[in-house]
Amino acid sequence: MKPPSWFGIIALYTVLTLLFVYFIPNDSPFSVVTYVFGFIFVAVVPGYCLVSLLFQEGKLDLVEKAVLSVALSFSIAGVSGLFLGLSPIGMTTASLTVSLGSIVVVLAFLAFIRKRKFQVQSAEQPSS
Repeated sequence: MKPPSWFGIIALYTVLTLLFVYFIPNDSPFSVVTYVFGFIFVAVVPGYCLVSLLFQEGKLDLVEKAVLSVALSFSIAGVSGLFLGLSPIGMTTASLTVSLGSIVVVLAFLAFIRKRKFQVQSAEQPSS
């Protein structure tokens, strides 16, 4: 997937998830949408951004990328929850969503910059 479209999808999904979490009440029949978006946001997105940052395109198979994404996502969520629990901010729904959202945006931005730099370098190299 090209970096601009990949970054846009991640940014849009993050914004949609945060909007659903904050504006759909728990007793609403649409709260299922919040749970589905929230689960995918916690279980896949942070790890996928980190995998995209760490590995070049084509180095991992789809299965390896999926397994690493899920494992790293739960690790990132656990570590951020640990830091929030030990900090004076505390562990609330708002603090967890804001921290995970900011982690996802930072990782996605760094991966976007890295992929863009790799594309520019590969375009500048003459083909032999």
